[in-house]
Amino acid sequence: MVFPGRAGAVCGAGAAGAVPSLIEIPAGSFWMGSGRAERGYAYRIGSAAARKYRWYDSWELPRKRVRLPRYFIDRNLVTQSAYQRFVRATGHRAPFISPENYRQQGYLVHPYSEVKRYLWRKDASTGKPAHPRGLGDHPVVLVGRADARAYCAWRGGKRTGERGRLPTEAEWEKAARGVEGAYFPWGSRFDPSRLNHGYRYKGTTPAGAFPGGVSPYGALDMAGNVFEWTGSDFGKGRAVMKGGGSWDDAPGITRAAARHGRDPKARHLLFGFRCVCEVRRKE
Repeated sequence: MVFPGRAGAVCGAGAAGAVPSLIEIPAGSFWMGSGRAERGYAYRIGSAAARKYRWYDSWELPRKRVRLPRYFIDRNLVTQSAYQRFVRATGHRAPFISPENYRQQGYLVHPYSEVKRYLWRKDASTGKPAHPRGLGDHPVVLVGRADARAYCAWRGGKRTGERGRLPTEAEWEKAARGVEGAYFPWGSRFDPSRLNHGYRYKGTTPAGAFPGGVSPYGALDMAGNVFEWTGSDFGKGRAVMKGGGSWDDAPGITRAAARHGRDPKARHLLFGFRCVCEVRRKE
C-alpha cells in the first residue's frame, strides 16, 4: 500500500515541500534470515571469496518467523538532492571524506580516485554545500550512521507527532522480501536485469531506476545500488548493514537476508540509507 503523506507531515516537515513517498508495511509476521537451501544457492551464484570464507554461514541470521507492528518506510533511497536540502537547512556536515580518513577505514577495494566523484563541494555562486553535479537523483553516499539518523530525525516532523528514524534490520528485511521470505525482492531466482550490481554501471544509478526489482510492498532498490544503514547493532561496535549488496557486488550478496557489520562512523561510496516513519494516524 502506498501512503504518499501530507505536505509538512509524515516524515516530511523538514523537506521544504518535497515529501517522499512512503510504503505502508502492515502488521504481521514474515520469514526472516536464511536457511541452508538459500545459502547454498547464494554460494552457487556468488563470488569465490564468499565460498572460500563462508560469509553467509557466519554473518546471516537463521531462518525464523518474526512479527512486526505496522510501520512506514521510504519507497526510495534518500537521494543526493534530498540530503542537500537537509544540509543547507541545518548546517550538518556535507558528505565528504579525506584521502587519509578513507585509507584508515580499510576495505579499500575502491581507490580514492573513485570516491572523488561523490565528494561534495561548495557552490561557486552561493557558497553553500552542493552535491556532485549530475547525481541529484542518485542515492546519497559517504554518510555515516549518525548522519543518516540525523537526516531521518530532521525529516520527522516533530511538531505533528511523527518520528523519523533508520529502519531496524527486521523492518528493512520485511519491506524487501515480503512475508514468505523470497530471496530477492522479486522472487527466489536471481535476475540481473532487475538491479544495479556487478560493476555493470560502474557506480550508483538513479534511485528507483529498476522498477522490475520492486519489492512485494512497492519498495525499490532493495537489491543492488548501495548498502543501507540500519538502526540495529551487529556486535563488537558495528552496525548492521543491509541493502542486498551494492553496485559492485556479485549476485549472492544481493539477497534480502544478506547482512554484514560496519563501523557506524564509516563513510563509503557504497553506503546509503532510507528512513522509517512512525506515524500517528487514524485508521
